[in-house]
Amino acid sequence: QVQLVESGGGLVQAGGSLRLSCAASGRTFSGYGLGWFRQAPGKAREFVAAIGWSGGSTYYANSVKGRFTISRDNAKNTVYLQMNSLKPEDTAVYYCAADPMGTSWLVGPRGVYDYWGQGTQVTVSS
Repeated sequence: QVQLVESGGGLVQAGGSLRLSCAASGRTFSGYGLGWFRQAPGKAREFVAAIGWSGGSTYYANSVKGRFTISRDNAKNTVYLQMNSLKPEDTAVYYCAADPMGTSWLVGPRGVYDYWGQGTQVTVSS
């Protein structure tokens, strides 16, 4: 079993930056892909980014490409989401998720994400 805990959310002005973290515990992370999703009020959850086990392969939603960067530190069992040039439409609860199949870097939103965190709120003011 994998437990995921997100942190780093908050309130920021448009154009600002935030860095989200997601710490994993409970079992080995070996081979897992990791992803970030978000859900805005009244909207469906949407895929944001994913990263492979080695950290060398990534997949981004078009809406965040060039602004967000996903990375991971396997020694710390942690995945990060650096968010720059934030827009009001980025406001959402952000969730990290773990993909035991390790294919999320290739298939992005179509990956099999078996474990989810509780989410962290990101609010971008205009």
